[in-house]
Amino acid sequence: MSPEECRTVFEMLSEYIDGDLPADVCEHINQHIAGCAPCVQFVESLRKSVSAFRDFRPQENPAPLTDEAKAELARAYAAMLARRQSATPAR
Repeated sequence: MSPEECRTVFEMLSEYIDGDLPADVCEHINQHIAGCAPCVQFVESLRKSVSAFRDFRPQENPAPLTDEAKAELARAYAAMLARRQSATPAR
């Protein structure tokens, strides 16, 4: 998959998730996503974000994070810090 094709798919993802695209365009996106792991991950993340936004009720207090969610966030934060350290040139 080319970066240009990923970019084109990326530009249409909101409409794709909302079901606002013609069937042939959706099929093209489906085919691209089926063969592109980074786009699969991004689409999954976008779907979760859209779902969370739709379910958000500002007048309600959110449920506390579970221990599993806290651990997952800590792992993701540690991984991000490790990537930053490995990408920073030594002085």
